[in-house]
Amino acid sequence: MPEGGKLWIETCHASPPDEPGATDGTDYVALCVRDSGRGMPPEVASRAFEPFFTTKPLGMGTGLGLSMIYGFIRQSGGQVRIESRAGEGTAVWLYLPRDAGQAHAPEVPAAAPMEHRGQGQTVLVVDDEASIRGLVSEVLDQSGYVALEACDGASGLRILESNLPVDLLITDVGMPGGLSGPQMVARARLVRPQLKVLFITGYAEQALTAEGPLGEGMYSMSKPFSLQALSERIRQLLES
Repeated sequence: MPEGGKLWIETCHASPPDEPGATDGTDYVALCVRDSGRGMPPEVASRAFEPFFTTKPLGMGTGLGLSMIYGFIRQSGGQVRIESRAGEGTAVWLYLPRDAGQAHAPEVPAAAPMEHRGQGQTVLVVDDEASIRGLVSEVLDQSGYVALEACDGASGLRILESNLPVDLLITDVGMPGGLSGPQMVARARLVRPQLKVLFITGYAEQALTAEGPLGEGMYSMSKPFSLQALSERIRQLLES
């Protein structure tokens, strides 16, 4: 909704329309996310769940978000529907079989304290979400490292092309501004060929390896992850 608008999120008991087997006694719950944005023409809506299909400019998305949602819903025995018309907004319906069992809160083990293992190494964090940058930087500070931050690929590249020491780069994959994480890394390695890189991403790992495996010294970590796991991963990379 680039010109603004309204977003509705609603839940209800509803079965997938015109779905074979939907009347076999299965009880469904539905989640609907509806907006008043630009909507999609039929040729776009019909391909919205295809892996790697996107109408976004290069570097603004991988086209895996909706396909991952579709896969998760189908694996869970549910259905997905898109209702959209150009100029009239879009509604995405997620139908999931209702669990009639009793809900039990999982036991959450106490988090182990993070140890200060760093020796002052410098880590650059590149992410367009300020909350993510701040969280990772806090982990770095508590672990004895020096944190640098950049809000997009272009800003991160300027730091990497400077004389500032950078022992490890932690970057998101899809970022605004026309320069994705992998694109930034490719250009940075022209001047820092031994740069160690940790991609943190909410996309499937296939989005990173679609054009081939990650290069030497490049690693990935999928969101969500615990702060303890992130701290340990950083320690492993800097000590390797």
